[in-house]
Amino acid sequence: MTSLHILTLMILAITFYSLPISSHDLHGQTILETYIIHVELPDDIDQISTADFRSNEYLETWYNSFLPTTATASSNEASPRIVYSYRNVFKGFAAKLSAEDVKEMEKKPGFVLARKQKMLSLSTTHTPSFLGLNLQQNSGFWRQSNYGREIIIGVVDTGIVPDHPSFDDEGMPPPPAKWKGRCDFNSSVCNNKLIGARYFHDGNGSPLDEIGHGTHTASTAAGNYVRGANVLGNANGTAVGIAPLAHLAMYKVCTPDGCSESDIIAAMDAAIEDGVDILSISLVGGEDQFYANSVLLGAYSAMQKGIFVSCSAGNDGPFESSLSNEAPWVMTVGASTIDRNIRATAVLGNKQEFHGESLYQPKDFPPALHPLFYPAGMNQSDLDSRYCNAASLNKTEVEGKIVVCHVGGDLTGIEKGQNIKDLDGVGMILINPEKDGYTTFADAHVLPATLLSYADGLKVMAYINSTKSPVAAISFKGTVIGHNHAPMVASFSSRGPSRASPGILKPDIIGPGVNILAGWNESIENNTKSKLNFNVISGTSMSCPHLSGAAALLKSAHPKWSPAAIKSAIMTTADLVNLAKNPIEDERHLPASIFAVGSGHVNPSRANNPGLIYDIEPTDYVPYLCGLMNYTDKEVGLLTQSKVNCAKESSIPEAQLNYPSFSIIFGSPVQRYTRTVTNVGEAKSTYNVKVVAPKGVKVTVVPHTLNFSKVNQKLTYEVIFTRLEAAAEGIVSQGSLSWNSAKYSVRSPIVAIVNGN
Repeated sequence: MTSLHILTLMILAITFYSLPISSHDLHGQTILETYIIHVELPDDIDQISTADFRSNEYLETWYNSFLPTTATASSNEASPRIVYSYRNVFKGFAAKLSAEDVKEMEKKPGFVLARKQKMLSLSTTHTPSFLGLNLQQNSGFWRQSNYGREIIIGVVDTGIVPDHPSFDDEGMPPPPAKWKGRCDFNSSVCNNKLIGARYFHDGNGSPLDEIGHGTHTASTAAGNYVRGANVLGNANGTAVGIAPLAHLAMYKVCTPDGCSESDIIAAMDAAIEDGVDILSISLVGGEDQFYANSVLLGAYSAMQKGIFVSCSAGNDGPFESSLSNEAPWVMTVGASTIDRNIRATAVLGNKQEFHGESLYQPKDFPPALHPLFYPAGMNQSDLDSRYCNAASLNKTEVEGKIVVCHVGGDLTGIEKGQNIKDLDGVGMILINPEKDGYTTFADAHVLPATLLSYADGLKVMAYINSTKSPVAAISFKGTVIGHNHAPMVASFSSRGPSRASPGILKPDIIGPGVNILAGWNESIENNTKSKLNFNVISGTSMSCPHLSGAAALLKSAHPKWSPAAIKSAIMTTADLVNLAKNPIEDERHLPASIFAVGSGHVNPSRANNPGLIYDIEPTDYVPYLCGLMNYTDKEVGLLTQSKVNCAKESSIPEAQLNYPSFSIIFGSPVQRYTRTVTNVGEAKSTYNVKVVAPKGVKVTVVPHTLNFSKVNQKLTYEVIFTRLEAAAEGIVSQGSLSWNSAKYSVRSPIVAIVNGN
């Protein structure tokens, strides 16, 4: 496994964990842990004035009433105390409590739920052009969308390096009047680009980025123009975010020690209060149940306030049902490749050449052939040797040779290379595991190296086994544009179907997430100090801010569009083919599953003028939530922040939500669903339906023609899905439903899962 892959999966992909801790330490002292507490407001709330209710003082008094009586008068860090008071995400607070304190709290009127917080660990010069955004200013969709002007993107992440040139405010207008946020740096540090920066972590008093991840995601979403951006001389060009005139607000919730759930809730609570338009959250993982997932709880409240929330889908692919952030009120973003390679070619003694990647491109490495050494020899089961662990290597065998290693084990690719360099090896060929296929990563190696695909690695191994004296060279080609398999779904990009709500197709979309160049917190070159710091990394953490930036452009161009309308525009206009005009492929170079691509690959320019949109009002989610299996009234109320009686609600099946896609799970052989579309295109227009039915399913649409007479007119249609007798149980098939006019094509993907009668 390469260092880039390790960084992506261990640092960027979010995994929840909780530590089993006794309620007392070895000395018998009570141990306090952070709990997330949900409460209801008092019964006499109607008698309280609006001003009093909205005041922090009132809420603080109410929240403190739940603590043990000794706590409110104590300033002792070892005493129960409130850490955060929440106002917008939900009514409740985070507090340091003992298990006994919680038991007492449960008896008090207004108490709803308490649970221990969980800790989270962490999950461009070319991508705007790749997405069809013209780098020549004042042209195309960038101009039509005002480059994201007046839009505020809130980034919940690891902090930010404020003096990075990506956050220079040259050409930036002042923040809109609605902005209420603050800058926890020195007051002179923030500017018209970085208008807010806050931190949410006990004992860490600065929003400064210590990791690089937050600087990278923020500059991807809305970085200003930076000429001459590169990493080790590669991917050279003008770096710019997707929405270069959007404002940024950073909410730091993560440090090298991890990201606490209470901090994340507090950050989202503050972002809603501050007035952000977009929330970009490259954190994944957590509970499947929406009501127990802090990110999705916060996102629901944000959506109710009209805030668009973009979330990474997770880095647990290519395995099925590996998604995170699956709720229909967020945009769940998978990762794809771009058409840029930082090429390093392995040249074998039999004249075969295999293109791989490496960020380290030495100018003085001779093209001569060197002896090729494979530490595992014929013993493929010797994992230490396959993975080039230090104990498996010796100088006699390695010195002066190019060493072949497999990705995997406990070492990063860079660490494997260091082992070889320490023994005077001259180079390294890394081979992908089968699950990563053709997804390759550009790492800043410490010696001449290349990472090859799994298929090409097999050919290298066959060559080694065919001769007693294998030789090879590594040829460095620099930055190469135009790889026609792009966009390709990245191997690590998490796949559906959704576990939490299988009646909603997820992920929603894929976007650039492999080998993305953006701002970084420090130079990756040894002994180099510069503010012009960039890095190339991969993950759905990188694809998420691309969609955040795209949403900012659309919000700027269409300020009255709801979060659901923006999502619909992105999904129904997505690209389905790669640069070679073939269907988008996965890491095996096979047509990608609908559970890998969702609606397809984002095309921001087309999304600006979608013709029709599928809108969803916040209240529409209540019958959907009531229809989810085993959700109680209390659990639904945790999300909606209101009392819900699902027995009185007209609950609906998941697939009845007015979503821009269809996920049909056949138990009963005939299923009927309706959709309502809103005309945002030409006033007088006629749309005819085109159906590509999933295998084994008959799809009937009534009516088959929609006639609009004005803009914003809404029309409803019904879709009848009928399982054909020939359909075998257990099959998954895909199709689509498109409404086509003379100017527009509005496409919704369909996935059908046959479970039997």
